[in-house]
Amino acid sequence: MSTIAPWQLRAAFARRLSTMYGQEVPAYNTLVQVSEEVNRDVVGRDGDQAQRLGTIDRITAERHGAIRVGTPAELAQVARIFGALGMRPVGFYDLREAAKSAVPVISTAFRPVDADELARNPFRVFTSMLTPADPRFFGPDLRSRLETFLAGRELFGPELLALADRAEAGHGLPEDDAERFLELAVQAFELSPEPVDRAWYAELEAVSAVAADIGGVRSTHINHLTPRVLDIDDLYRRMTDRGIEMIDTIQGPPRWHGPDVLLRQTSFRALAEPRAMRETDGTVNTGALRVRFGEVEARGVALTPEGRSRYDELLTEIDRTLAGTPGRSRADVAVEVWERGLPDTEAGLRERGLAYFTYTVNPARPDGTPPETLPDLVEQGWVTATPIVYEDFLPRSAAGIFQSNLSGEGSRDTLAAGVDYDQDWLAGVIGRDIHNPFHLYAREQAASIEAVAADLNLTTLKDI
Repeated sequence: MSTIAPWQLRAAFARRLSTMYGQEVPAYNTLVQVSEEVNRDVVGRDGDQAQRLGTIDRITAERHGAIRVGTPAELAQVARIFGALGMRPVGFYDLREAAKSAVPVISTAFRPVDADELARNPFRVFTSMLTPADPRFFGPDLRSRLETFLAGRELFGPELLALADRAEAGHGLPEDDAERFLELAVQAFELSPEPVDRAWYAELEAVSAVAADIGGVRSTHINHLTPRVLDIDDLYRRMTDRGIEMIDTIQGPPRWHGPDVLLRQTSFRALAEPRAMRETDGTVNTGALRVRFGEVEARGVALTPEGRSRYDELLTEIDRTLAGTPGRSRADVAVEVWERGLPDTEAGLRERGLAYFTYTVNPARPDGTPPETLPDLVEQGWVTATPIVYEDFLPRSAAGIFQSNLSGEGSRDTLAAGVDYDQDWLAGVIGRDIHNPFHLYAREQAASIEAVAADLNLTTLKDI
């Protein structure tokens, strides 16, 4: 019996999860359909240039999901399941500080970390964990009851976890076991029909709708799934024309004439979904919860630490300009700030060390002796520079999506001191290293430079 490799498990899981979510949230199917229409049109218009940050086959298959869990133990179990799929934790995101509304979670993202694995299937899952210990959101009594509730539930059964461990240790599973693993894994993220305790959910919702979605139910579920699109502004218009209510803005960098950087995201608004609700007298009635939505993303080039610092400075300048000139459109201000603050070509980003690229020897390179610096190799046609796609997330954008789909702002005690969490703490509680995204991009770029040097027989190759 053949072994199903982790990337094959990952691709199959992403497809099945997408099918399941489309059955639960039909508007997601519309989002996927419109995304594919936009992508075909962009490729038809722009040709190969449209696929500069990924082939159309990859982009069509590409998804990221989002889930929410309540405890470090639950997050560690999620890590085992995604480990079976060849997905590792990458990055640390503190959404408590990134949102105006109460979003008491910290997050990481599980994804492949090698370029060839990303090319095979780039599925990612943005995974948030509740922070009951933060006194800004949860008083001592509510914290105690919430932690007791979370400790008493089981999100992932022992059979699923055992299969996940076998798959990770053995780099795959036999066909029959792979099928069982996929069946159980998809079931774990389905919306449960179990009645929700209305009073308990409402108590948590008064603090945060996100907290209620995590700690107010005895299961977890896919919060949203996200296809990738090549023109997110066009998609926004087409979805609106179909009568689907979108959130007010596209999160992330503005649309401008220069290169796409990092990540732009938007979504349709969270839908009121019928749910069984248990009343205080034990009876069960039908209610509705508004927590799940359909998100879409457009990915650009990954920025270096210097580029990311510049990005953050530009966001601050946009906020400052808007505060000083109320009534102006944020989109208009953002474009003005972007045009002043960022190079408007890929070459400019590369030459100023603001973005990551891979380098390959050009088959049609000139004759003679190659120059010994990377910029000269590119400029003289010896080497081709290709931007590295940004594979990760932005805290402010993620918080903006969450905030735009919340039923209320919730509450927080602004006088209380928050609990400190960081990447090392999170890595310790889940028992796995959390990769630094910058290191992953830098490693990919450095490996390509080494390959160029070897191909051209250059004992030293200066990258400046």
